[in-house]
Amino acid sequence: MTNIETVLIHGGNSIDEKTGAVNVPIYQTSTFKQDGLGQHRGYEYSRTLNPTRAALEKLIAELENGKYGFAFASGLAAISTVLSLFKTGDNIVISNNFGITFTIAENDDYEKAVTQNTKAVLIESPANPLLTITDIASVSAIAHKHNILTIVDNTFMTPYLQKPLDLGADIVIHSATKYLGGHCDLIAGLVIVKDDKLAEKIGFLQNSIGAILEPFDSFLLIRGIKTLAVRMDRIIENAAAVAEFLQNHKAVKNVYYPGLKTSKGYEINKKQAKNGGGMISFELKENCDIKKFFSSLNLIMLAESLGGVESLVCHPSSMTHASIPETIRKKIGITDGLIRLSIGIEHKEDIIKDLDNAVRKAQM
Repeated sequence: MTNIETVLIHGGNSIDEKTGAVNVPIYQTSTFKQDGLGQHRGYEYSRTLNPTRAALEKLIAELENGKYGFAFASGLAAISTVLSLFKTGDNIVISNNFGITFTIAENDDYEKAVTQNTKAVLIESPANPLLTITDIASVSAIAHKHNILTIVDNTFMTPYLQKPLDLGADIVIHSATKYLGGHCDLIAGLVIVKDDKLAEKIGFLQNSIGAILEPFDSFLLIRGIKTLAVRMDRIIENAAAVAEFLQNHKAVKNVYYPGLKTSKGYEINKKQAKNGGGMISFELKENCDIKKFFSSLNLIMLAESLGGVESLVCHPSSMTHASIPETIRKKIGITDGLIRLSIGIEHKEDIIKDLDNAVRKAQM
């Protein structure tokens, strides 16, 4: 199977071999009967390995062109487990879009940020919430030159639009709560690698830390992944229309969307991803009342998270990025006027109509 639309549905362990069921069963069990001392059927304890979770892990590995997949109870659990690969004194280089410590690569100069203690580079492209684009292949080349790991958060693009392992990354992370699940009904995280030794270390940490994804949520995530292509196609069509609408609106100051040709990272994103994805951020002009804008929305819901079938809007500085000190937020461009949109699969005209109505009321 070479087309991802087909792999999404038929990849991994898509059929129950025992019964022929077209959906992998929910193996809601904590332990498994063994036939004798040292004689089990591949499964001993569900924290270590569960058939439903194993089917999901095999599927995501195949989708990302990796060799091993690991499923966790949340995106943060996935990130925390990966960071547990490192020890005290190790340095990690991150983009300044993360707005936290470690060593921040100012002006995307990753080579200059690498020190003798650096063990990995952690990037997110597009980065939340300004949709900043990082050249994954270039950063991976720098990392390999210094014999360090490249870790890429691929949540916003998903393997349908971007495959970091093919661009040279060593580890891919997903908050599968978002686009992969796609229905705002589960919390999950995923990690994918190619390297055998790296997989062995992450597998050990997954089992020893124990923040694994439960069988029922694994089942839901497999179900969500099956419709990823059709959902993303509709979301992308809608996002392109909404981005164009906002770019041409006289009350909008800035639009951040990597699918726009005027976007700073457009050419790099075009090189490494299929298109601009489904996330848009924008700022209204100073004469607009942002609180009035949010209260005037009817279709688009004010909520945390993203990537569902419903359009969501959030205020990064007071919601998703509120824990970052204000001075740092302003330095990296997360202003109090920044608005982040997660475009859903509703009709694009209805999404635009709702935005237009809210912007007009915000001007009054």
